[in-house]
Order: sequence, then C-alpha cells, then structure tokens
Amino acid sequence: MSKYLKRLVAPGSWHIPKKVQKFVMKTAPGPHNAGALPVGVWLREHIGLAQNASEVKKILHQRDILINGRACKDPRMGLGVFDIVSIPKIGKHYRIQLDVKGNLVAVEIPAESAKTRLCKIRNKTTIKGGKVQLNLAFGANILADNTYRAKDSVVVTLGTDGEDRFRIVDHFPFAEGNVAMVVGGKHSGKVARIVEIIRTASSVPNRVILADDSAGERFETIEDYVFMVGRSAIAPELEASA
Repeated sequence: MSKYLKRLVAPGSWHIPKKVQKFVMKTAPGPHNAGALPVGVWLREHIGLAQNASEVKKILHQRDILINGRACKDPRMGLGVFDIVSIPKIGKHYRIQLDVKGNLVAVEIPAESAKTRLCKIRNKTTIKGGKVQLNLAFGANILADNTYRAKDSVVVTLGTDGEDRFRIVDHFPFAEGNVAMVVGGKHSGKVARIVEIIRTASSVPNRVILADDSAGERFETIEDYVFMVGRSAIAPELEASA
C-alpha cells in the first residue's frame, strides 16, 4: 500500500496547498482516523521546522518531537484533536485543535498546560480482578473507578514516569448543561452548551442539540461528534485557544 496520496484529495482539515507538489505523506494506521494530520506534514507545512522529508526524519530520529509526552519516530504518525506536541529544544508546546472552519490547527500553549491532555472516553471494560479500564479515544487505556462513562472527557497527566502518567485530574461528563466542542460534520470547531440529548432506540446515532449563547444559535449534531470540554463553561486552560 502506498505511503503517499495526491494532494488534491488530501483531507480539507489538513489545510495544505494543493498544487505545489503532486503527492503528500499519508497518515499511518493509529488511534486517530485517516483524517489525522501526519506529524511530518505538520512539521513541513504548518510550522516550517523542516523543508523536506529528509529533514523531518532527522528531527524525529533525534527524538526532538514529543507527542503526548512520548518521543515520536514515525513521520506518518497522525495528529488528532487535543494531542499535545512538545519541542523541548526550542521550548515550544502546542495543542492540536479544530478552528471554526474545521481545520486542524496548532495552538501554542504554556509548558504547564502541556503536562496534561484532554481525552474522550471511547468505552470502558471490566478486566481481571473486577477493575474498570477506560479506553480513551487517542489509544491509551487507564484504570479508574466506575464513576466515569463512555463519551465523558477526562484530563490526564502526561508525565514520563509510571506514577504520574495518565493520572486523572479532572472530569467533564457527557450531560445536558455541560460544554462541548464539535469535532466532526458541518459544525466542526464550534464550542457550545448541550441543551438536549435525544436518544434513539436503534442503530442510528443519538442526536445532540447544542446552543452557542454568544452567537444566539442552536444547532444539531450526532453524539459521535461531541467532545466534552467543560462543565458550565469551557475549561480555563482551553478557553484562550477555543
């Protein structure tokens, strides 16, 4: 299978020039979907730290790029919503987010904010010993108690050692009245308050009605596109970059 795709058919959320070259790097299989932005494309097209694939590989070989607290070696590794990218040598830290046009953008954040990551709970399972395991949307699994539910969001630490890595420090339930960001569909990038969750007794996804009070707008999406980002208001560490 090819490791490249034509720029003309690259996901619009990558927000890259379509006609400067014919091909662009394809996202490797991973926790995010095929629309995730390859780290090699991000380094070249978004922040300009590399001019070509050779320079990208050299940067990654030197372990200069940390994604969610771990060194990245694969230039095709996908960056998804709320991934944390750190570049210690230049003292820069970024959070990957969606803008109001649905494009993946890197928002520079303070070093302190880069120590935690907002994660969506995909589902949870009971493992040996009756322990509850939360399966997070970006590929990690953590042990927790049974107070957390699928589609909730948790804030976890990104420490390098076992004790302080993936420790839950905050929790945003998927519930009416709480604040969410839409991460798919025509309303991608919008941050709004959940007004109503309409549950359907079928294979059709549940519908969610949200209200953007600042714009005086109400809109509808499906629950798969909802990513919780706060309770009565957006979490303070996300507010400046939303």
